[in-house]
Amino acid sequence: MTTVTADAVPAPSGRRPRRRSRLRQSWEKHWYAWAMVLPVVVVLAVLIFYPLARGVWISFTNLNEANQAAEICTKSITGDEVCKANPNGWHFVGLDNYVKVLTGQVGEFWQWTGVTLIWTFVCVAFHYGLGLGLATILNRPMRLRSFYRVLLVLPWAVPAFVSAFAWKFIFNERFGLANSLLTAVGIDPVDWFANRWTALFTAIVTNIWLGVPFMMVALLGGMQTIPGELYEAAEMDGATPWQRFRNITLPGLRPVSMTVILLGTIWTFNMFPIIFLVTEGQPAGQSEILVTGAYRAAFEGIRNYSLASTYGVLILSILLVYSVFYRRALRKQGEVW
Repeated sequence: MTTVTADAVPAPSGRRPRRRSRLRQSWEKHWYAWAMVLPVVVVLAVLIFYPLARGVWISFTNLNEANQAAEICTKSITGDEVCKANPNGWHFVGLDNYVKVLTGQVGEFWQWTGVTLIWTFVCVAFHYGLGLGLATILNRPMRLRSFYRVLLVLPWAVPAFVSAFAWKFIFNERFGLANSLLTAVGIDPVDWFANRWTALFTAIVTNIWLGVPFMMVALLGGMQTIPGELYEAAEMDGATPWQRFRNITLPGLRPVSMTVILLGTIWTFNMFPIIFLVTEGQPAGQSEILVTGAYRAAFEGIRNYSLASTYGVLILSILLVYSVFYRRALRKQGEVW
């Protein structure tokens, strides 16, 4: 009788081979893509993310020009430099800056916010309305159409500060073209920058001049992607030009419109040079918007860096909230964005 013995089976150790992490798998499969993206990430981190994080941190301190030195250094009799901690140096204050700004103890946050909202709404409405009208005209066959396109894009090509100075001179009380035209028709000259609303009007006109070309180009590109067969079919069915515009052009432009309105709102909300160079906040700061108020807090008088950072964080928060609700509204309308 023979006995057959089976080879001993090693007992399970209880450890399973580790599954490679998704990150490692992605690196091994797409290492070239990661290598190309890495420089961009580094640049963004240095130029955007670090300053952003630093600005948020400063908004929780009382840092200003007077207390920014953490140490006070003096020279001794022997000529050696002796440094000691500054007892009046800046320190962490928590939410004090936000409380002071939102309650009106410091600055004019709510007044500037109201002016900013009016400025943004009016400018974006005219940008879109005029841009849509010009795009509709230029989308039709006409003589010298290319020339008109180039001519209408010129304001966008001119640097913003050049346009700002030009329009400021146009609205000059003594030598400006605007008052010369008013005088020619028998109307008294207007001191445009002596009143809050006339000063804001000059800035809005300047910004409309600068912003319409972008809207026109973007909407014109969107119109040219709409199939021409839709217009031909609608025309054969007896649709009027207005019906074709309302039922074909506007729905076809919806994705482009939603994007350019969002971008236009963000850009106009933060449009610093027009207000700063055209109205200069006149009269007495009543035409200031949030970004110019933040600039003046940081770089004029006793520079209050913490206050400027607080304004910056509040501006960012307003735009983030707006973007989130805007995106939700697009989703409800069936737009994928």
